[in-house]
Amino acid sequence: MSLTIYCLNGPNLNLLGEREPAVYGSGTLEDLKQLCEATALALDAILVFRQSNHEGELVDWVQEARKTADAVVVNAGGYTHTSVALHDALKVLTIPVVEVHLSNPGVREEFRRISLVSPAASGVVAGFGAYGYHLALAAAAHLVNKRRS
Repeated sequence: MSLTIYCLNGPNLNLLGEREPAVYGSGTLEDLKQLCEATALALDAILVFRQSNHEGELVDWVQEARKTADAVVVNAGGYTHTSVALHDALKVLTIPVVEVHLSNPGVREEFRRISLVSPAASGVVAGFGAYGYHLALAAAAHLVNKRRS
């Protein structure tokens, strides 16, 4: 049975490949999307891959996912540390939420060590670069399949 996974990306992820490649790698958002599409295909999942620099748009997509998705993978970017609105939207979900980060926020600036997304997430994948998205999608599919069985 196929499943639908939303993969939502927050601010500045559109600058992947240009912004701090030592931290985020040299791959682009398009490269990341292709990796996620390949992973979704292998998982027999439908992927909805989106990126926005606007908090309200991310909240709208989370609310949309309530009715159309089986799981959400989210890299909220800078909103991870600041968005109560995104936190509240994610808390309403009754489907698995997997938080993902390219870098490891725990070894970066102090303010990055606080996540408002984590309390709404089933789990967190961080520090594995683009491969973390593969892990996050696999984890999301695993959680959905576990619920279904």
